[in-house]
Amino acid sequence: MSQANIRNFCIIAHIDHGKSTLADRLLETTGSIMKKDMQEQVLDSMDLERERGITIKMHPVKMNYRSKSGQEYIFNLIDTPGHVDFGYEVSRSLAACEGAVLVVDATQGVEAQTVANLYQAVNHNLTIIPVINKIDLPSAEVERSKQQIIELLGCDEADILLVSAKTGLGIDNLLETIIEKIPAPSGQTEGPPRAMIFDCIFDVYRGAVPYIRMVEGSLKKGMQIKLFSNEKIFEVTEVGTLKLGMYPKEELLTGEVGYVVAGIRTVSDARVGDTITDAEHPAQEALPGYKQVKPMVYAGLYPTENQQYPELREALDKLVLNDSALSYIPETSGALGFGFRCGFLGMLHMEIVQERLEREYNLSLINTVPNVEYKIYKTDGTVLQVDNPAEMPSEVSIEKVEEPYVAAEIVVPAEFIGNIMKLGQDRRGIYKKLEYLDPTRGILFYEFPLAEIIFDFYDKLKSLSKGYASLDYEMLEYRESELVKLDILINGDPLDALSSIVHKQHSFEWGKALVEKLRKLIPRQQYEIAIQAAIGSRIIARESVKAYRKNVTAKCYGGDITRKRKLLEKQKEGKKRMKQVGNVEIPQEAFLAVLKVGD
Repeated sequence: MSQANIRNFCIIAHIDHGKSTLADRLLETTGSIMKKDMQEQVLDSMDLERERGITIKMHPVKMNYRSKSGQEYIFNLIDTPGHVDFGYEVSRSLAACEGAVLVVDATQGVEAQTVANLYQAVNHNLTIIPVINKIDLPSAEVERSKQQIIELLGCDEADILLVSAKTGLGIDNLLETIIEKIPAPSGQTEGPPRAMIFDCIFDVYRGAVPYIRMVEGSLKKGMQIKLFSNEKIFEVTEVGTLKLGMYPKEELLTGEVGYVVAGIRTVSDARVGDTITDAEHPAQEALPGYKQVKPMVYAGLYPTENQQYPELREALDKLVLNDSALSYIPETSGALGFGFRCGFLGMLHMEIVQERLEREYNLSLINTVPNVEYKIYKTDGTVLQVDNPAEMPSEVSIEKVEEPYVAAEIVVPAEFIGNIMKLGQDRRGIYKKLEYLDPTRGILFYEFPLAEIIFDFYDKLKSLSKGYASLDYEMLEYRESELVKLDILINGDPLDALSSIVHKQHSFEWGKALVEKLRKLIPRQQYEIAIQAAIGSRIIARESVKAYRKNVTAKCYGGDITRKRKLLEKQKEGKKRMKQVGNVEIPQEAFLAVLKVGD
């Protein structure tokens, strides 16, 4: 088919604005899927995606469409994840398209990720088609949503399409608008090939299979290809298109979206954003925008039973084949035994990985306090990158500590702006500006230390705004901060799994709240348990779990008081000996207590 009849586009939206349902209707209307095979969220293949109603992994799909004028077209829809954790994947899928369908929920209006993804699409010079979804709902506020989109895009009211992805209303009009407004792909059909990898999956029999967009030239079976980022060379054994499955074809031409099988062993060899070219006649330069994805949040994952350690290692080995953003190294903890230090893109990514490990591999896991990566400048001139509080050197040898900062955008109804600004102040946020989308809704621009927003910031944001506020953020830079390591001691022994790196200003409240929480969670023993929070050698907070006490004087009826004293002294000595050899059983909830401090 001619390059002029190809349309490559993606759908961008905030979570739960109906992106996957709209994709379902497009597949159904274009006849790409039979009615009998239809199910909700066709492109969301994981059970976890269906349950949570979110897209975790992107799914490209090819659709054939005959327009009202009778011409045949090929639509390549690249479904994108909606959550902020997967921002880089979204940026690469946008780079593979010429246009974007911007979906706004008529009941919710414009939200934070709508704005963030729109800015990304505009930066990639994509043609934007604004769509208001869920217009059939009784609570739909179409006029208000229209005004917000006009303010945001500066478009005319006539440019905004009204659809209901659930009932199929307005879908035919949307398909015709895609043909009319989104440009056909441009690119040299002759010369060295350049293909951009926008996603990669792992197949047990074929290895890593990159999903690609042909920007220039063509790829076919038997060619020797080279990856720009690592200079590795592979032989192509199959190319094809993606149509709810893999369909082989002779050749992938300029402007087409498809897959390539080339015996690539791991997903880390074919990284998202990398460029594929011909090994014999390579292109001069790679396509712009490639960067290595770096984990933002680190946490320890430990099996609750030590004998499950080999199974956890095997499960992580398999999971990392499909998820190149996940990283892990073995570590040991005095309290929890053997486990792994894992790097994640964010808290949602961490939750998904943990849930998949527990479901798919029948593991029972404990996760330690999530941390970000800090830069520690020592007095001897060396620089350490620390993501585990246990590795933080003593205060004496530290010259300064730097932590990562993010630029955050919070979309919030006007009546809750005061609440959110108070929350921003509590979390060491630097207020930048406030802009209004319309008289009832504003965008707050802040700069936050990443460590302050990875725990429960999103939950707090939702509860303070009755569920209406939404958040998006992106990495800025490292900045110097007054940070200290807070240790938790149980009967004088440090419990490394509960150590955390906190700001000096908040260390006392944090330490006090944590020891109070632990006092309620640690069960009583036959001897007293001292729970202390310490910074270096300085104890800043203490709580005690009182001992059980047997009434040893019950058998004394009358007589001299010294008889009772003697029995009590004997009991005291016994408890002292017990304390020396006794181990305090720390329940699993205690390790999660750090996440819930302040609740």
